[in-house]
Amino acid sequence: MDKNTIIGFILILLIMVGFSYLNRPSQEQVEEQRRYQDSITMVQHQQQAAEIANALVAEQQATTILANEAIPDSVKQTQLQDMYGNFGVSAQGTEEFITLENDLMEIRLTTKGGRIYSVRLKEYTNYLDEPLYLFDGDESNFEMTVITANNRVLTTRDFYFEKVSGSNLQTVLRLKAGDNRSIDFVYTLHPDDYMVGFEIVPNDIQTELSPAMRTLDIQWMQKIRQQEKGRSFEDRYARLTYKYLSDDVEELRESKDDMRDVSNRLKWIGYKDQFFSSVFIADENFETARLDSRHLNEDKYLKEYRASISTPYNSTNTEPVKFNFYFGPNDYSLLKRYDQTKFSGQNLELEKLVPLGWSLFRAVNKYIIIPIFDWLTGWNIGLGLAIFLLTLIIKTALFPLTYKSFMSSAKMRVLKPQVETITAKYPGQDNALTRQQKTMEFYKQVGVSPMSGCLPSLLQMPFWIALFSFFPAAIELRHQGFLWADDLSTYDAVIHWNAEIPLISKVLGNHLSLFCLLMSAVTLLYTKFTMDQQSAGQEQMPGMKLMMYIMPGMMFFWFNSYAAGLSYYYLVSTLISILQTYAFRFFLNEEKLLAKLEANKSKAKPAKKKSGFMARLEEAQRQQQALLRERQKQQKKR
Repeated sequence: MDKNTIIGFILILLIMVGFSYLNRPSQEQVEEQRRYQDSITMVQHQQQAAEIANALVAEQQATTILANEAIPDSVKQTQLQDMYGNFGVSAQGTEEFITLENDLMEIRLTTKGGRIYSVRLKEYTNYLDEPLYLFDGDESNFEMTVITANNRVLTTRDFYFEKVSGSNLQTVLRLKAGDNRSIDFVYTLHPDDYMVGFEIVPNDIQTELSPAMRTLDIQWMQKIRQQEKGRSFEDRYARLTYKYLSDDVEELRESKDDMRDVSNRLKWIGYKDQFFSSVFIADENFETARLDSRHLNEDKYLKEYRASISTPYNSTNTEPVKFNFYFGPNDYSLLKRYDQTKFSGQNLELEKLVPLGWSLFRAVNKYIIIPIFDWLTGWNIGLGLAIFLLTLIIKTALFPLTYKSFMSSAKMRVLKPQVETITAKYPGQDNALTRQQKTMEFYKQVGVSPMSGCLPSLLQMPFWIALFSFFPAAIELRHQGFLWADDLSTYDAVIHWNAEIPLISKVLGNHLSLFCLLMSAVTLLYTKFTMDQQSAGQEQMPGMKLMMYIMPGMMFFWFNSYAAGLSYYYLVSTLISILQTYAFRFFLNEEKLLAKLEANKSKAKPAKKKSGFMARLEEAQRQQQALLRERQKQQKKR
């Protein structure tokens, strides 16, 4: 790099820093924006608190009226109508249940509140081999708040809907508000689909609602059941997820309780665990939302999610307000297809419910790993063999990079005696700079770069990290066995204990996974083999060799609770690496390699004149070395 290039980079950096500095907001502007956002949030909270308080008072009053047996039914109805207006006719009733189902799922609706009462996925079971319910009964709640013409705040949970039509795939629940006035909740299933259509249909209801009403306020709550064997591992993947209308997908923190007020428009809100999700999707958008995620210490549940949502609505509107629910698996290919079919052109991006890593690693999974894996599993050859073949394909594709690393290591190894001669000729700390310069000159003469083996290894890292994200998120592995592992999506415990051992139980989770144990042992053997064979021609940094041996042990503690399929992949990958290393050593003629490197000395070109920058850098190094020697002499005199 010449002087002009360096000056150019410095000028570009200064321009960028100066532009950022000059365009940053002042402290007064920052404070003003913060106060503005705080005031908006405070007003929203006050409005929500007032609405909740009014709804609770109305509910208590209605309960008192209905529970008083001394009051005749006609009087009760009059009192309820005073409270709720014409909606009072729906304040009394009997709870009934309606079932909708297709080949994939069964959902139950309740007339009390007109909500979805339970969802069962027919093709799946939980870790106890029981029917898999996403929620059932009071584990979920969905209610809508409206403002009446006389400024009453009503919540749908307080009313009884009436079933007016229905079939196995569709039903209409009606909230009456007097003669020929009502709000219909229409639920629609489709054959072989996990989507549930949901429409709010007003029927001549304009005079019953406040003309100032501009939004429908929806409260949605769900407790997330533990569906998998590894509770702590599943908890890492249970996240409240949401997508902006014209932007990316974001999440609340999964490791702790979290709450967020979202003032920008949203397209959908998802309640997900490791392999399944409940997603509420707007046909248009959600205006604002308050999202809340809380950890639960109950044995049956992982977390509780809540969302307070506002969606645009005009009380004079006569058109249905449309939504969709998705109740189903976090299957990447299935979720991706919705953007190509039912939601074409809407950029729904439901597939981002599947955590495949950050942008680069997600791209590797999306464009390379998943297509290959889907192709292999399409053969119906079993997941164990599919993972083995996937590993073989990846290792074969990356072999050119691996070969470059092997060659770099071999070159350094055959040159070791000559490098040791240079080290012996310039011993001690006083000659460190000279020793380094002579060594680098020697490498340059024979045409070897000590760093040439690092780049190929770094280029392989995206695949290693991408697969680390892929296997725990691959629902194809769920409840699929191989050898001793009965479920490749979770740990394969061969030893298990119930006693709580300090520190050990927290890290290992009261079990030992055999695939993880084998993977760690093979990695340790491979590390020892490569460390014994490796020769860089220089002394290694103190502690580096010990650190290399500690890493396999750390991997065991790290991966012990991870998916067995991931440990199996790393086990096979390491075994293939060992075979490649032995094969390379067997076929490589080190004498011919050394002769070729020696021949490069005669071809070496005369050293170019150093640039002013490099000359000044070397002069600074010499001065520093001289200063160090002077200090050492002074210390000896003392």
